[in-house]
Amino acid sequence: MRFEPVSYDPRQRENGVTSTVPPIVHNGRHHYPDAAGQPIPPAPPAPPAPGSAGAPGVGGPTVGVPAIAQPPPPRRRVDFAIVRELRRELSERLTLWQRGREYTPGEEDLERARLAVEVVAAYADAARRAGTPIHASDERALLDQVTAELVGLGRLQSLLVDESIEEVHILGCDQVRITRHGGGVDWGDPIADTDDEMVEILQAAARRAGSTERSLSTSKPTLDLQLPDGSRLAAVFLVSHRPYAVIRRHNTLDVTLDELAGARADLDEMIDPLIRDFLRAAMRAGLNIMVAGLAGAGKTTVIRALMNEIPADEPYVLLEESRELLPARRQLKHRAVMSFESREGHGERGPDGRPAGEVTIADLIPVSLRMGVLRIIVGEVRSREIVPMLQAMTTSRGSMCTIHARTPGGVSERIIELALSHGREMTVDQARRMAGNALDLIVYVTVEDETAIGGRKHRFVSHIEEVIGVSEHNRIATTTIFGPGADGRAVPRHLPERIRDQLLRIGYDARMLTRYIEAGTGAWRRPRHSELRRRAT
Repeated sequence: MRFEPVSYDPRQRENGVTSTVPPIVHNGRHHYPDAAGQPIPPAPPAPPAPGSAGAPGVGGPTVGVPAIAQPPPPRRRVDFAIVRELRRELSERLTLWQRGREYTPGEEDLERARLAVEVVAAYADAARRAGTPIHASDERALLDQVTAELVGLGRLQSLLVDESIEEVHILGCDQVRITRHGGGVDWGDPIADTDDEMVEILQAAARRAGSTERSLSTSKPTLDLQLPDGSRLAAVFLVSHRPYAVIRRHNTLDVTLDELAGARADLDEMIDPLIRDFLRAAMRAGLNIMVAGLAGAGKTTVIRALMNEIPADEPYVLLEESRELLPARRQLKHRAVMSFESREGHGERGPDGRPAGEVTIADLIPVSLRMGVLRIIVGEVRSREIVPMLQAMTTSRGSMCTIHARTPGGVSERIIELALSHGREMTVDQARRMAGNALDLIVYVTVEDETAIGGRKHRFVSHIEEVIGVSEHNRIATTTIFGPGADGRAVPRHLPERIRDQLLRIGYDARMLTRYIEAGTGAWRRPRHSELRRRAT
């Protein structure tokens, strides 16, 4: 395995600069400074060739005179009363086709699609004969909505196909708050005519969710599941003033460490090449890693990138409350992955106070240890399952999990807080010793939201802490290998101690970080454009 750090000596650069040779952006392209430190201007655009579109007087607008874009024709809003009527007719016709017939799911899908086209086309023909023709695009939208009402999420379906959406807050049927990539917020159309209809949509989504049973009912007024496109849906009703739901879109489904280090222009540069090589070595050395941060910081994205470093033929276990890491797609690369999902209980509570049929992450971890794997990955630890997770880490290698924490310094206290929920037999000292023995690295992902002042959200790794063990004062002892630089992003700070030999055995010599530690800089490729820092200067 080869690690290729930046070849020049960063100690020759100015103090306080955390990006080595940051690119200067012109017109969306990167242009690097020349030897004298001056930016190289982009080449001017070539003039249009004679006779081509855009040349003066030839088939296009005159140079210097912008073309006037014609606005698209306004589209009519879908009448959902008509949608419900057509859905009822489609459902009746599909039921007649199913009666007394043996069929496969694929055959049912084909027949449903055929009948949907027939039903919508018949309605369009009737409207045309009545003197109110329907535009082709409106007819297509009507067909999509009728199909979504029957097998999808109704009006919610349109939100799932919009790639610009990052998060949706549904505060009752008629209050839809949409957060877009970059931090923009707007309000969408109602997703149902009444709150009761909204609950029916959520209940339908619960019935179709994954391989484990989910429900939203009077006895179970909360819901947490993964939608077919990989988005996360959480909902609640009865215990709230109105039914509420939140959809978190996962647009970065397949990502690598190289892409997080700047290889993909559509992603934030969350790590630099130095952190990339260090994390890659940590994965190959089989270190146990905990990824921490606030909600929406990018913890799942980092875990996905780390999982791509697992050898393709290595078996490992993936444990989640609702499938968020998309094992079905990951199985294209990792054929030996075993994916477990917790199950909600639905019934009377037993002597232990748990509803009948409930299977938690804590229940599944001991089962995972008997599956003959070295790695166990838990999508998120949020309760008493942290204790069996830490116990599993002490007897495994290369295991990972995520945890919510407000600050890097608060990760250890968060671990202890969750461990104490395991039972009365757990003590603070025992929880600290367990964490000190089980964990090797804590990776903290920071999110800084500057949308309120005209900026955007910035997501990046700010800390990588090596867990040394338990100190003489009975505290979890850590060493900051990477810590915040001048712009908040992680730069090398100290050499690892406890894990040094493990890294050397797979060919990674951490002493290559020494010159960066002395220079106080990292190898970030892009400058970080912070609106707050711009206003302060």
